[in-house]
Amino acid sequence: MRSSRAPVVLFTVLLALSGAPVTAQVYADLSPQVREFVTVSATHVLIRNVRLIDGTGAPAREGMSVVLRDGRIERVGSTAEVGSPAGAEVVDGTGQTLTPGFVMLHEHMFYPSGPGRYNTNQFSFPPLYLAGGTTTIRTGGSLDPYTDLSIRAEIEAGRHVGPNMDVTAPYLEGPTGFLWAFPKLANPDEARAHVNFWADRGATSFKAYNVIDRATLGAAIEAAHLRGLKVTGHLCSITYREAADLGIDNLEHGFFAATDWVADKRPDECPGGANQSYLDLDLASPAFTDLVDHLVERGVALTSTLTVVERRAPGREPPPQGAQDAMLPQLHERVMAGLARADRPGNSGGELLAKYMAMEKAFYDAGGVLVVGTDPTGGGDVVPGYANQRALQLLMELGLTVEQAVEVATRNGAEYLERLDEVGTVEVGKRADLVLMRGDPAADPGAFRAMTLVFKDGVGYDSPKLFASVQGWVGVR
Repeated sequence: MRSSRAPVVLFTVLLALSGAPVTAQVYADLSPQVREFVTVSATHVLIRNVRLIDGTGAPAREGMSVVLRDGRIERVGSTAEVGSPAGAEVVDGTGQTLTPGFVMLHEHMFYPSGPGRYNTNQFSFPPLYLAGGTTTIRTGGSLDPYTDLSIRAEIEAGRHVGPNMDVTAPYLEGPTGFLWAFPKLANPDEARAHVNFWADRGATSFKAYNVIDRATLGAAIEAAHLRGLKVTGHLCSITYREAADLGIDNLEHGFFAATDWVADKRPDECPGGANQSYLDLDLASPAFTDLVDHLVERGVALTSTLTVVERRAPGREPPPQGAQDAMLPQLHERVMAGLARADRPGNSGGELLAKYMAMEKAFYDAGGVLVVGTDPTGGGDVVPGYANQRALQLLMELGLTVEQAVEVATRNGAEYLERLDEVGTVEVGKRADLVLMRGDPAADPGAFRAMTLVFKDGVGYDSPKLFASVQGWVGVR
């Protein structure tokens, strides 16, 4: 993957501001409100006799044990080899699967609460993300950036339960953006000022949106790269090929936002007809394969967000009951009514979903860097935590093995964030960010819904208790 690092001295300063903890967060750092959700607080822990999917893409291994000490992974080996280290608290993993903590790259702290209105959910979203096995997130754009930065600070201080956060600044959007909350960036100078202002305040990523023009986006990318930071995009006015040539690092929603195949598309304008262009596209044709090759060659990652796309297709499973119970009751009825509209006659959502999945699989098979996120906006049915678990199931549905799906959701995300030396795989010396779940997700992807413990820096959080703590909040707080 192409590096956008600035000189070493500047990068070191930025890392200190990035929100990635320099030292592990220990139980003693946590407030009573956070400790309420902790089941395993010992500094020396043996997770014994698990099925291990280590995040590297290697085949799952049965009968494995992992030793944690002071928030780090101290040893990984067969249960016979590891034995019973003296003084270690034992977590019996018999019949369970252990993976790295998920690293997901299209998350938000806001949720739709009415037409054109999104509420920040600083109290409900962070515990839900952690409950769903996600120990590191990148927010995929912010409408309330000072709150997002404060959430990160509160989590790092141990006063709020949640994942480690890479905080994306307010959107890079053009003057005609559809939300009043969007910045209105009309030219390259405004884009550079925006990037530098928010980088100075601790934002560590940037996201371009629908109607930005090429000159403005190019200036933003250049300014971000000078700060050692990366830029992603949910685009429309700019094609994927154009964005890759401008130096963008990541593109959101797989190929869902690509306008490369829309006939008579005009430069810097968002066209209609994108849906039909996907349905008409032959994935064996140069029109598609040449773009895939170009993205791979340029090192542009794609973020899969099938959780927010599948709601448009008929016959899909509804949000689990826990997710529905988590919603503000006044919003729940509207959300479920929106899902019912997918069953209307003539809806092509099922065909589109199948095409998006095939496109992402083709990109992956071509050697592209696929990462994953959930995007809890849209119609409101994508609820953090529950959606993160669903994202792994959808990666398997598009054709990845369970080991590949876990790698996309862990190692690939960590590599993109340049934190692979710390998280993303179950290897000696890395942070003890881990997920323990009942069952075998290779045999039954439903196992992703059966998480028991989520370890962050070696502290074991009770996943069901975290989920149960959020009922009726989502959409309001």
